[in-house]
Amino acid sequence: MIEIITDTPNLLYESVAKAAYENLDLKGRASVELLIVDKDEIRKVNARERKIDSATDVLSFPLLDEILSFEKANYPFDYDEDTGCVSLGSILICDEVAKLQAAEYGHSEERERAYLFLHGLLHLLGYDHMDEETKNEMRAAEEEILRSVGLTR
Repeated sequence: MIEIITDTPNLLYESVAKAAYENLDLKGRASVELLIVDKDEIRKVNARERKIDSATDVLSFPLLDEILSFEKANYPFDYDEDTGCVSLGSILICDEVAKLQAAEYGHSEERERAYLFLHGLLHLLGYDHMDEETKNEMRAAEEEILRSVGLTR
């Protein structure tokens, strides 16, 4: 199970997290912090953390170097005793950019938000898109998981 820690609960994100957990055959309990921010906030974080002065759609900040079963024995320093979860990291989504991209790509805002959350989550789980091979692997996982919750292109 992946618990989402957020001030703005959303069943969409919960269903995507559950589908990712099942499709990726993850084990144990994990948590992810989710922040929905505006363009100014994501631009500030981008400038501070990445030295890029622009508003992007999603940022992720992983805590783990390696993905194992989410148990205290595997992650003694990333395990939260209060929740019984291993902390994966944080995801920031800019809802303003998500709305613009949904219109640009011709699909629903719901699908764009789900995609951005999943993209950030996969980064927290060790996926990247630094070369063609890893990009294709990440895209295939994204499409399979989104399809499993009924959100196709």
